[in-house]
Amino acid sequence: MHGRLSHRTLHFKSFISPQLFSRRPPPPRTLYSYIALRRMSQKTIAVLDASELKDGELKEVPFEDGKVLLSRLGDKVYATSAFCTHYGAPLAKGVLTADGRVVCPWHGACFNVCTGDIEDAPAPAAIHSFKAEIVNGKINVTADPASTTSANKSRQPKLLATGSSVPVGQGKGVLIVGGGSGAFHCIESLREHGYNGPITVLSKEHYAPIDRTKLSKALLTDPSKLEWRSLSDLRSRYGVDFRAGTEVTGVDVSSREVIIGSTQERVPYETLVLASGGVPRRLPIEGKDLSNVYTLRGIEDAKKIDAVTKEGKRLVVIGSSFISMELVVAVSSRKLASIDVVGQEEVPFELVLGKQIGAGLKKFHESKGVKFHMQSKVEKILPSEFDPSKAGAVVVTSNSGQTTTVPADVIVMGVGVAPATDYLKNSKGFEQVVDRSGAVHVDEYLRVKGLNDIYAIGDIAMYPQPGTGEPRRIEHWNVAGNQGRSVGKTIAEGKGQPFVKIPVFWSAQGQQLRYCGVGADYDDVIIDGNPEEMKFIAYYAKNGKIIAMASMQRDPAVSKGSELLRLGLMPSAADIKAGKDVFSIDVSSANAKPKVA
Repeated sequence: MHGRLSHRTLHFKSFISPQLFSRRPPPPRTLYSYIALRRMSQKTIAVLDASELKDGELKEVPFEDGKVLLSRLGDKVYATSAFCTHYGAPLAKGVLTADGRVVCPWHGACFNVCTGDIEDAPAPAAIHSFKAEIVNGKINVTADPASTTSANKSRQPKLLATGSSVPVGQGKGVLIVGGGSGAFHCIESLREHGYNGPITVLSKEHYAPIDRTKLSKALLTDPSKLEWRSLSDLRSRYGVDFRAGTEVTGVDVSSREVIIGSTQERVPYETLVLASGGVPRRLPIEGKDLSNVYTLRGIEDAKKIDAVTKEGKRLVVIGSSFISMELVVAVSSRKLASIDVVGQEEVPFELVLGKQIGAGLKKFHESKGVKFHMQSKVEKILPSEFDPSKAGAVVVTSNSGQTTTVPADVIVMGVGVAPATDYLKNSKGFEQVVDRSGAVHVDEYLRVKGLNDIYAIGDIAMYPQPGTGEPRRIEHWNVAGNQGRSVGKTIAEGKGQPFVKIPVFWSAQGQQLRYCGVGADYDDVIIDGNPEEMKFIAYYAKNGKIIAMASMQRDPAVSKGSELLRLGLMPSAADIKAGKDVFSIDVSSANAKPKVA
């Protein structure tokens, strides 16, 4: 088995800029020249009176043309980049916890304030950590001013390993099936935590891992603007053999090999990570395969939808949950002739967010000209009278039995995804762990039950929920990323990392909707604010216990809620109803450390 690098090597590597580090260290003169230049570019500035930064407080301060985030934990002060590396949110508006975490106020990315290292996805890169000390009552920060600007907020993670001792594409090592969020974060985590063996990725998609959330939220279609790392970067810096456009058709557990496509090529592995994601569902109805009926999962899907949702066209969206309604927002300014949404619930998002919030969001979309056909189902899709290869209308029947024919030039089905695990159905050894839905059952370490050295993450993983043990499959992009990080650490360090992260997701619905927790089967919703104004915090309760939160325009409520859920400090439903304010709960100061650490 491939081991980890020594702490002595770690110290050497951590000192050098990751951009300059390669498998072969630079000549001493080059190294010392770099260190000297780095020291010459640094400045020490008194940025704040120490008395102005309280224990447990975050504060953003100027640093020449840039900004620095100060964090105080007890009597210690830390300085880091001021902006999240995900979408650039100001971290000073996030949440600090006494165990040294700062949580982004927008999307749940988390960093260690002591080191700048990534704690949680979706952060694609670490933040800078600067020297901070209190001198004569002032907080002095030493930093290169260039590293304090928003444009230079990211630093590459401190990789304990950057590749394998064998050439890329040779040897066994870790084999990852799938090239999405889970795969990307697994690669990062493997190298961050010292795995120096071969890593091979077999991805059906023809590009490197992308920010898939931007497909539905913005209909972006250029892979170069969506990729977290380029294929060349994954190969050169991380030593990854990334085989894009490769379809896996089976796994041979007995020989530890993955089988590829029609050629039946066999790729060996020591450890296998299944991260194959989901496949968009299509309703089993007449007309579902007509040429202008689309689903949205990858870049090619987004390109097709982008090309046809033009001014004057009539769009029908089947499904009224997140992907569907994000797409509606993305095209709402394109001067379409009509946008119709068909949903089975009474209001959009009802199953996840409840009727009151769903009604508020429905009202917003209606104000933008969207027409809803709720409590309805699609009977069939009719071909166009001008071109029978294309759809021309959707036949919709309401719960009351009324039938309506809705004309359409473009139809998008947003009715969920199924686990992309067809390749496992005929793979011996998986019979007892892949259920009828296609989900792969794993334990708390995300190991496939009953199979050695095989993990499953992301959309396909049915994993036990922390606290309850209830098996559940969660289709959140962020969950896949954090599961990839967890499995990468488990493999690299050789000891299990129980997956206990709190799910976080977000959605563009006129304003940003944020959500944390697992609210399935909630029996009560407590709302602080007005959903019709899209400004609220919603608490989802089950048996008197808060299990999830949602918010709009109340940041960082969900970031605070995710940490309270993580720490087991979330108030009860009765407390919330009695007026308990989650922002009043101390998780940041030295006094909170015994219950946080």
